[in-house]
Amino acid sequence: MKIADKETKAVDLVRRALERAKASDDYHVFISLNEANALERAKNIDAKIERGEKVGKLAGVPFALKDNYLSPEGNTTAAAKMLEDFQAPVTATAVAKLEAEGAIMIGRTNLDAYAHGGSTENSYFGPTSNAFDKTRVAGGSSGGSAVAVALDIVPFALGSDTGGSIRQPASYNGVVGVKPTYGAVSRYGVVAMASSTDTMGCFAKNAEDANLVMSIIAGQDVKDSTTLKDYWTRDLEDARPKRKTIGLIKDTLGKGIDPEVSKVVRDYADKLKKSGYEVKEIEMPILKYALAIYYIVVPAEVASNLNRYDGIRYGHRSSEANDLDEIYQKTRNEGFMPENKRRIMIGNFVLSSGFYDAYYLKAQKARTLLIQAYNKAFEEFDALLCPVAPRPAFKIGENTDDPLQMYMEDILTVPPSLAGLPAMSIPAGKSKTGLPINIQLVGPRQSDQMLLNIAAELENR
Repeated sequence: MKIADKETKAVDLVRRALERAKASDDYHVFISLNEANALERAKNIDAKIERGEKVGKLAGVPFALKDNYLSPEGNTTAAAKMLEDFQAPVTATAVAKLEAEGAIMIGRTNLDAYAHGGSTENSYFGPTSNAFDKTRVAGGSSGGSAVAVALDIVPFALGSDTGGSIRQPASYNGVVGVKPTYGAVSRYGVVAMASSTDTMGCFAKNAEDANLVMSIIAGQDVKDSTTLKDYWTRDLEDARPKRKTIGLIKDTLGKGIDPEVSKVVRDYADKLKKSGYEVKEIEMPILKYALAIYYIVVPAEVASNLNRYDGIRYGHRSSEANDLDEIYQKTRNEGFMPENKRRIMIGNFVLSSGFYDAYYLKAQKARTLLIQAYNKAFEEFDALLCPVAPRPAFKIGENTDDPLQMYMEDILTVPPSLAGLPAMSIPAGKSKTGLPINIQLVGPRQSDQMLLNIAAELENR
């Protein structure tokens, strides 16, 4: 990515990004643009460089922000009617860190409302189109950010990943998507979805750019008690895998997986072998239960996190309400999308007194078994290899009336999320019709840079 200097002006970089954003309006990438503020920040950076003052690692680099990250510029909507007019009083830690290094936010990208979805069709503001085929979905929930990078509007964009919301749209649009170890990046200032799996990551064109961005936003934050001490301190070159052993998860290449996807994964395994890696198949039968675990645990947390939107404290309030009960009922009915309501209903059901032990508690016990299975696998392998999604991007509207089929699109991304593991979505090939297909690399906790090192090695070859 180009960094501003005396020859490369920050204003030119930002202006070019804004022009590309406007030229790509028919993809519906952005909910709002931050034009005036971005150009002003760029002018200030250029003035600092001219005066010989120190500037940051990302001086003048434009980036796009998923619209569930809070910052005072414009409204933070989370693509929901409930927050359509909400102006954030704080700045998300990840955004503040990037801006401290000179990066410039040019606009807020579209997503599924409250990040609930896998296609960016559940946005109050309408769907985002795939970068390679406008009739297909961008993926979700971070679809807008993925397309912003794929269309070369910006060199990187921020996203959030709860069960695949960075990795899957990265695959659908052929860019690098980073879901870090749980706790690697602060969640402070990001609209909460599911607090035990929410992770903050990024999209970029290549592994080295992604590593640079992540090295800046990672680290402990006193405002988020779940953050880990900063371990993202080494250069990418120093994060090489020790054993060079990769486990190819056999269970993820069978029934229900598009043959073209399976071929791309196996071809990537062959490239790893040619680069000196030992690749062996591994069976992980417990993975087939991960989706069921996820759609019990996550809706429970979603229902809890969405309780705060009651029409009283902030956000939308129904103008049709005549008493307190109607404020609650009509506000929530008007402010939430159908998918939000579905997850609230499921979550409240599994947490109810008659079903807590049978569903939620049992799911958490099964989650522990899943974590143990991953730990056992990493006793032998540096990393695990599998697909990101069962197929390339599907048609817009194809799964709209079939929530179960939509949830099945997450079947390969939710297992690492439940275990809190780092997982990278890496461009690896295309379908016969030209749609991108990524592979997924999964590693032990805090092995994020090792996974990016593997990806960078194959990119360079």
